[in-house]
Amino acid sequence: MKWYRRTGTIQWKVFLTAAVTVCLPVAVKALPAAQSPGQPPSPSTNVLLITVDTLRPDALGWVAGEPSTPVIDRLAAEGFRFPAAVSPAPVTQPSHASILTGWIPRRHGVRDNGQVLGSSPATLGEHLRQHGYRTAAFVSGYPLVAEFGLDRGFDHYDDRLDSGSGGRLERTAGETTDAALAWLASAPTPTPAPWFLWVHYYDPHDPYVPPKPFGGSDLRAAYEGEVAYVDQEIGRLRDQLRSTVPVLTVLTADHGESLGEHGEQTHGFFIYDSTQVVPLVFHYPGHLEPAESAAGARLVDVAPTILDLLRLPPLPGELDGVSLGPLLAGETQTVPGAYLETRRPWLSYGWAPLRAIREGGWKLIAAPTPELYDLANDPSESVNLVQRERRRARELQATFRRAEARPAVHAHSLADPDAMTRLAALGYTGAGAEPGEPPPGLADPKDRVEQWNLLSEAMLLVEQEQHAAAVIVFDKVLEQEPENPFALSRSGAALNAAGQPKDAVVRLLRAVEFTPGDPETRSVLAGALSRLGRNAEATEHWLELVRLRPRKVSAWVNLATSLGRGGKSDEALRALEHAADLAPDRTDLRVRLAFLQHAAGRPADAVRHFELAAESTGPDAFPHPSALGLVLLQLGRGDAAAAWLARSRPDEGEYAEARYQLARLQVQAGDLESARKNLGRALNVAPELRSRAEADPELEHVVD
Repeated sequence: MKWYRRTGTIQWKVFLTAAVTVCLPVAVKALPAAQSPGQPPSPSTNVLLITVDTLRPDALGWVAGEPSTPVIDRLAAEGFRFPAAVSPAPVTQPSHASILTGWIPRRHGVRDNGQVLGSSPATLGEHLRQHGYRTAAFVSGYPLVAEFGLDRGFDHYDDRLDSGSGGRLERTAGETTDAALAWLASAPTPTPAPWFLWVHYYDPHDPYVPPKPFGGSDLRAAYEGEVAYVDQEIGRLRDQLRSTVPVLTVLTADHGESLGEHGEQTHGFFIYDSTQVVPLVFHYPGHLEPAESAAGARLVDVAPTILDLLRLPPLPGELDGVSLGPLLAGETQTVPGAYLETRRPWLSYGWAPLRAIREGGWKLIAAPTPELYDLANDPSESVNLVQRERRRARELQATFRRAEARPAVHAHSLADPDAMTRLAALGYTGAGAEPGEPPPGLADPKDRVEQWNLLSEAMLLVEQEQHAAAVIVFDKVLEQEPENPFALSRSGAALNAAGQPKDAVVRLLRAVEFTPGDPETRSVLAGALSRLGRNAEATEHWLELVRLRPRKVSAWVNLATSLGRGGKSDEALRALEHAADLAPDRTDLRVRLAFLQHAAGRPADAVRHFELAAESTGPDAFPHPSALGLVLLQLGRGDAAAAWLARSRPDEGEYAEARYQLARLQVQAGDLESARKNLGRALNVAPELRSRAEADPELEHVVD
């Protein structure tokens, strides 16, 4: 039986049973499975994990009946499907960290986008690689780039993104599919190791701009167009897998999308079901019978279930997730309740964070004004029963205490001892402030929806590069809340982008006082201070930024520049060396480092980085053969130098000197004709070298 509810112009369709029984800790009987997960799978089962960003279940045909998503619908029809699984957080990075570790965000430490997953807990990629799997990931949105730590365990982590409107970094589903298929095609034959492939699609995330012919005339249609486009690309991925061994495919989402429900347009602000309920499918032909369950599967259960189906040892440590294997096998299984949170209201805006427990068909949201919902009779979460159901609320509060008593780790750069060692060598003395626990008395996000929508409006103007107009909207929030850190930070960034760094710094400094651990604010502030010539201050903020983002290459490069401007050449070199180590394929960094090392009197180090750059590009494409040849010559490596000097090109600043020195080497080798030609090339570019050549005993006989 289906039910229908309208919020404004948005029509929501889901199965009533799914809405009622999400995360019930009661026994749920599934349809019989064709083969018990207790039986060993094929010895070389491949694993495909597909995560679709910002995917509501009712955007899929198999859940809502329409619109049609034929590829995902077929996968669900052939697999074991949960139409209403639960995400632990309405934010991309924390939720994906939970999928890959089996830990909730408060335990693995990643509470918002932009934080760094530390060296623990273990990840699914690490575990499968230890058991012989080739591992690869292809992500499509900036919150999942490698510097944030989710690349742990992947042999290949592809996060090559394009900058779109407003500097937004993402790539389309088609581009991601192409990259994943190229990796699959590169697999060795005839007996490659099994692979674990994670493919992440970002397209349904706002703003909704589906390619033609997808999309429609309103916001909901545009969103569904993005989902339809991803569905097509998942079909292309699966059609071209050409796997000769069994494939366990898992499809899910990190979170949903509000689309206006509860006053929220997108996600991250509230933890109502519009953003917390997601689809989940396990597709394993020959091992799982097609079936559907309204049991409360959670995203923290994904990794334990995959390992159980593969008959591999579980992830180490005290997980929050459990294997759903018994349920998938048709057995009775009690599924634990779900712990949900969003820290974004606190970390970004200075308002109270939100936590929730979903258990026994009830949901308790811990907020300054608590909320309790009977999901069976009120799936839209519109009637707060906290005053009428005090006993029920107390029982769920006890569940809160049990969940929050479990040990946790901390994210951020403090888990990167190498970065801290390097920072200490650069003179870093910062305290390393991290966001602590929120104080009492903070505003309830429910009471700040108006301000939040204003901030969203301002950020849209920023993305459209209407910076002056954005500042006007930010100021409306600051009139009501002068210390709102998000409004201060982002209006400061808008002022800086509009060419007003002096005004920007005033706001950014205030923002840093309230949110010292916000790396985005640090980055803009350091850049604005540099523009104003306040280099010493800028350096301190670049140092703090690389502590917060130890794998952010551009931060280390900017730090190196700032240190160099301050006359700290050795420290600048060390910072740039670390940047080059972080991005070994960045030939521009290798070349820049080589020039600086030569200037610092370290020719051997310069040659090493020149040669690494040349190895990366190939000798014919290397842009600085003259410089490499001349430094090799300085080290007395004449034969190696001659080969590079012969590749020198007229567009290089060192070209004339390179050809001059090549002519000298050729005279020494007895090749006078070649020496004459190369000296002529040098003189054509730099005629002033003639008097030097005429006085040079090596060249005086070949000067025309």
